[in-house]
Amino acid sequence: MRALILLGLVGFVAQLVDGSLGMAYGVTSTTLLLAVGTNAAAASATVHLAEIGTTLVSGLSHWRFGNVDWKVVAKIGFPGAVGAFAGATFLSSLSTEVAAPVMSIILLALGAYILVRFTVMGLPRGNLGKPLRKRFLAPLGLVAGFVDATGGGGWGPVGTPAILASGRLAPRKVIGSIDASEFLIAIAASVGFFVGLGSENITFSWVVVLLIGGVIAAPIAAWLVRHIPPRILGSAVGGIIVLTNVRTLLRSDWLDAPGAVQTVSYVVIALIWAAAIAYSVREYRRDKAGESVEAIEAELRRKTGDTKEETASA
Repeated sequence: MRALILLGLVGFVAQLVDGSLGMAYGVTSTTLLLAVGTNAAAASATVHLAEIGTTLVSGLSHWRFGNVDWKVVAKIGFPGAVGAFAGATFLSSLSTEVAAPVMSIILLALGAYILVRFTVMGLPRGNLGKPLRKRFLAPLGLVAGFVDATGGGGWGPVGTPAILASGRLAPRKVIGSIDASEFLIAIAASVGFFVGLGSENITFSWVVVLLIGGVIAAPIAAWLVRHIPPRILGSAVGGIIVLTNVRTLLRSDWLDAPGAVQTVSYVVIALIWAAAIAYSVREYRRDKAGESVEAIEAELRRKTGDTKEETASA
């Protein structure tokens, strides 16, 4: 019972993060399932089955708050579904000994990307309003879907930053559209896992608990996306994913690192993680202060202009 409650909390937190950042539900949940010894393909299958419900509720919640561009959903979602099905059948064909380290490497890379992306880089807005073309979204969806299924997560970490980097869509609409399109990816990946694995390796009680936690969090996250600092949250989540998957790799048969090496690695990663969060907090405060100054200057210019007009008319 305690394990199920913990899993439900993980589903809640993972969806809260995913709905606010546009990424990390699958990466976070799969990382935990691998950490407790779940078969790699079964872990990804469990998460994707739960995501059918969480992404549906999340997409509807984002739509209610006006965060979804349905043209983007269609252009990226259907190619993503093809990639997800291919990735699921590919992962199902790998042995457990090979699949677990491979998935941890993918998750580690995605976690490092999230950590660096949100700590170091801002959100470009120079091309805001320009259309996102199918020749960009379709290949992106295909790759992101494949990575998502093989890594137990990756739709958001691959798709969200790529669209954000284009600067053509408001950040809240990028997050909402990625979350809404992930419903198609979850269905396609689940079908692929059923074809490759069957149902005997999937613990359906875990699916239900993850689903319940995620469904509760989805509408909260859709509201929070307008208020939460993505930079700080991204740094925090990225660090957790990196630390957990480094632990998995160091303990795997591939590396089987000595205890001292593991301890030093954890300490170094923890220090980098803490520094990243501190930097993100500082930069966020600096950006907010700059926005406040710009707002005050704009208001002063407006008032000065109004005063000049009143003087001229008098």
